[in-house]
This record gives sequence, C-alpha cells and structure tokens, in this order.
Amino acid sequence: MAHTAVFADIVATQPPKDVVEPHGSNAFALNDGAAYQPEKRLSVYDEKILEATRPSVADPHEYPPPTDEERSTLRKVADSVPSVSYWLCAVEFAERASYYGVQTVFSNFLEFPLPQGGNGAGAPPAGTQETAGALNRGEQFSNAFVLLFYFLSYSVPIYGAYVADVQIGRYKTIMIGVLVCGVAHVIMIGGAAPSVLQAGKGMAPFMISYFMLAFGAGMFKPNIAPTVLDQYVHQREYTMVLKSGEKVIKDPEATVQRVMLIFYGLVNVGAFFGLATTYCEKDVGYWLAFLTPGILYFLLPALLIILNKHIVKKAPDGSVLTNVFKITGMSIKQNKFKLWGKGYWDAAKPSVLAAKGITTFNGKPISWTDQMVDDTARTYAACSIFLYFPIWYSNDGGIGNILTNQGAAMTTNGAPNDLLSNFNPLTIIIVIPILSYGVYPMLRKYKIKFGRISRITFGFILATISGMFGAIVQWRVYETSPCGYYASSCTVGTGVSPLNIWWQIPNVALGAISECFCNVTAYEIAYARSPKGMKAVVMAMFLFNTALGTALGEVLTPVTVDPHLIWVWAGLAIALAVQTVIFYWSYRKMDNDEFMTYQDDEEVLEEYRRGSVVDTTVDSIESEGRMEGSEKREIDGIGSVVDPARPST
Repeated sequence: MAHTAVFADIVATQPPKDVVEPHGSNAFALNDGAAYQPEKRLSVYDEKILEATRPSVADPHEYPPPTDEERSTLRKVADSVPSVSYWLCAVEFAERASYYGVQTVFSNFLEFPLPQGGNGAGAPPAGTQETAGALNRGEQFSNAFVLLFYFLSYSVPIYGAYVADVQIGRYKTIMIGVLVCGVAHVIMIGGAAPSVLQAGKGMAPFMISYFMLAFGAGMFKPNIAPTVLDQYVHQREYTMVLKSGEKVIKDPEATVQRVMLIFYGLVNVGAFFGLATTYCEKDVGYWLAFLTPGILYFLLPALLIILNKHIVKKAPDGSVLTNVFKITGMSIKQNKFKLWGKGYWDAAKPSVLAAKGITTFNGKPISWTDQMVDDTARTYAACSIFLYFPIWYSNDGGIGNILTNQGAAMTTNGAPNDLLSNFNPLTIIIVIPILSYGVYPMLRKYKIKFGRISRITFGFILATISGMFGAIVQWRVYETSPCGYYASSCTVGTGVSPLNIWWQIPNVALGAISECFCNVTAYEIAYARSPKGMKAVVMAMFLFNTALGTALGEVLTPVTVDPHLIWVWAGLAIALAVQTVIFYWSYRKMDNDEFMTYQDDEEVLEEYRRGSVVDTTVDSIESEGRMEGSEKREIDGIGSVVDPARPST
C-alpha cells in the first residue's frame, strides 16, 4: 500500500523542467533523447468537468483500486449504503403495501355477489364457507380485469420512465405517481361504501380508481429502484482493511445485490399487507379493506418531501436515448439490415466508422462514442434476457386469479380463499435475509461462482417445480370435489373439496423463492447494464415483460375454466422447463462479464465535445449540494470565456 501511494504521488506530481530535461543524454532512458515527453495538460474547465462526472471513488488514495492478484485472492464484500437509500426503500414499502393491499381483494370483489345474509359491505355471514364479494361479474370477467390491472401497472412504466429519463427527472415523476395514486385511493374507498354497493352502483367508482391506480403505479414503479441505487455513489471496486485486519474488496456487484435484496424484501413486507385486507373483506367488508392500505399510502407525500433535500437526483438526459436510437440505426445500416451477428455493434463505433471515412449521421457529426456503443450492446443484451420472464411469471402462482379460484374450491375452515397468496411475500421476507447475510457471503468467501445467469436459471427451475405442484393440487381438487371436474362453481353439499387450502403452500413458497433469484437479479442487470441516462427506461423494459406475462394470461383466459385448469398449470410449467434449458445455454457466458462499465477521462471529454449533456451532470451535482456555487460559477465563466466552442445550455 505504501509503495502504491508513493508511486501515485510521483505520477500525480509535475516535476521541475530542469529535472526531466537534464543536460546531456540519459544513459538509463529506454529511448535515448526521449526522456522528456511533454505531458498533455488539461484545461481548468476540462478538470472541472472530470471532477463533476467521476465517481467519488476516483481518488486512488482514499479508495485504492485492487490489483489483479487482489481480485483473485481477496474476499469481496458489500459496501456501506447511505441511510437515505433505506428511507427510499420505506417509500417503496408504503406504495407496495397500498398497491397489493387493494389488488389482493380485487378478484373476489369483482367475481362474487354480495353474500346473502352478510352485512351488505361484502363480508359473508360469520362461520360459513361463503366467499366475500360485491359486484357479481363472474370468474372470467374477474380474471380478465385482474390481469388487465397487472398489464397496465407494468406497461405504463414505459411512459413513466420516458418522462423521468428524458423530461423531468425521476424524483418529480415519482411525486406525480404518488399524487395520482392518492386520489385513486380516495375514490376507491368511497365506491366501496355499503350504501353504494347495496344500490348496485359500485362499478363506476371502482373502474375510475382502478385505472388511476394503475397509471400512478406505472409512473412510480420504474423510477424508485434506480433512485435507490443512485444514492450509492461509490460504484467502483476498491480495497479496504476491516477492523479485524482482513483486507477485502468493496464490490459494486455485491453492494447492488444487497441493496436490491433489501429493496425487494421491503416490497414484499408491503405486499404482505394484503393479508390484513383479506381478513378485512372477510370479517368487515370492502370499505375497510380499501381504507386500511389507503391510510398508509397517505403518509407517502410527507415522507418524500422530508427526504427531498437528502436525495441524490439525476438530471434528465434525453441525448442518451437519442444516441441509442442513432447507434441502433447505424448498426442496422452498416450490417446491411441484418439484425444480429458477430461484432454487430462494433460497426457503429466512431473509430470503426472513421476508418471508413464516415464521420456524420443524417448530415450531422456523429454524437456518440465507442463507449456508448458498448453500453448500447449491453443494454440490448439485458433486454433480451428480460424476454424470458413472461413464461416464468406465468408459473409464479399461476395466471390471473387461478390460485384464488383453486382455493375457493378447497376447504378453508373460515380462512379467506385468497389467504394463501399472501404466503408469497411472507416466504420472500424470510428467505431474503438468509440469502443476503448467509448464502451469498458464504459463496463469495469460498470463491464459489453463482453468477447472474446461474441465479436466474435456478429461479426458473424452482418456478417450474411450483407450476407442476399447482397442477397436482388442481388434479386432487377435481378428484375429491362433490362436482368433480367442475369444482369452481360447485353447489353440491359443502360445495368444496375436502382437500385443505394449506396444500397450496408448496406452490406459493417455491414461486416466491424463485422471485428472490429472478426478480432481484433482473433489477441488478437493468441498472448495471444501462447507460446513465436510461436507468428508468431499461427498468421499465424489464417491468414490461411482466406485463407480457399478464397478456399471456389474458390470451389463456377462455381456458381458465373447469375442466381445463390442470393443463393451465401443467402446460406453462412444461414450457418453462424447455425455456430454462435454452436460456442457460444462450446466456451462460454472461456470468463472467463485467458488472458495470465506466468511462475513462478521454471518453468523458469526448462525449462532452460531441455535444452530449455532461453539463446536466454538473448542474445536477450542484443541485445535490456536491459542488460549491463558486466552483459552478468558475465552470460557467471558463465555458463562456476560455472555451467559446462549449455547447450552449
């Protein structure tokens, strides 16, 4: 360490000219007469740009980078994360608690009528096997609208991400989503009042709040995870000596993984809130089932306002998305309109184009760099991985309300038929600390590679087993129901199979554990493999594949009825098993590629000179309090006086 520090000091210090230019020739120089090579001096303005855009770990004294030998021998550990990241995770918890709290009871609310002999608020008579209900629209209508809600919630994020990354920034977009969802909760609570339901007028307010809630969630969801990770500014590996005397590597991948595990854990703490609302609908009625998560949600605006001054906010940067489209177009053109091939993206690199005499695109100078092309290739690779998620998603608890419907045909002994779906978040809450503080650190300690693709593959395998178990349980329900293979609407005898609803637990638990490997890893990939101005957009592309999974469910809605439910479970499980083999074989090499890429100084300056928006980075840093006003004024002065070619802002 001492030798490294001394060497760094020597390199960083400009020696006197009479030292580097001694009289006579240097007998020890590698090239006689070439001992002195004038150092390329950066302008003060360039230095300020680099200072503003480098990660804070760029200081090799405070954050010494590991050597190749240290990378192969030292243990990798997660870095510390600012407390504001955890507060933002709490924001996600509150939003998800309200979202899942109301969404969990949508199925029964839409499918079943107000129970006869109930209290008129949707709750069934106490001590009966009846199911809570309100609007009496039937199974297929309920299933279709549950799936549509998911689809909208995970497709609207594409718009929310575009608004954030290109126009107004992620924090403002989050606030818009929070306000829209707040209004939706108020309307939903009012529309579930007993007098409204008994008058048969509950559909209109429900539908208004339904679409508003989906839109607000879509504005919020793609922006919160990138904002949480943006608070972790030390995004390069460095070495550190622990109090125990052990020297370790603070690893960005391990850090992002831990943050996303905690984030996803709190998402599911919020989702577990659905357990409370299922009992609310069963014992009291829907007005309380909608009010309870609404109360929690109304705390969100105040919490975000309190956190406002402490959050690192990234300015919107529309040029990044624009350049990705330009790079894509240039690659297609240079590859003669083929859509794939070896070295496909290299054809769009400015260095390769310059060798061909190409320096313009659509009549204007090329505005991207070689690094941007590499980032674009990594982004497309991430998005292609996400295309494997719809079939996995359809195996995680089944499609639509098929799990709830299965539970309604089983003996519940007074428990809500949608109770078992709440064991999904409970399982995740238990498993995530085990992975974060037990399994993954142990694997890193013993140098056992469990890479990104391997984790997703393992999650796919678990979900396949989960789907097969769902098929087996459905078969047993049919075999033991008084109505045989028409168990879902049975009115003979008790109307249900003697098979206890708790047999759904293995199905739910395996699907939940698979999420810890699939969803969390996908969050990591979406953030790490996207350009700095497209974090929300790439996250939205991942979320959109969840929407595609629900679209697949919509397509299968006509067959999600008796007597076909066994094959609805089994068919999707078989499809996932086949897909898992294809997925691992296609992407296995990605386990060993670089987690994040970084721009060197020349790339940063070249990007700036090409007219990119490095200025917005400087401006955002100023607004975050990480650059003194005098420094920003110095940059502005230098830009306007010394560097007249500086792009206008």
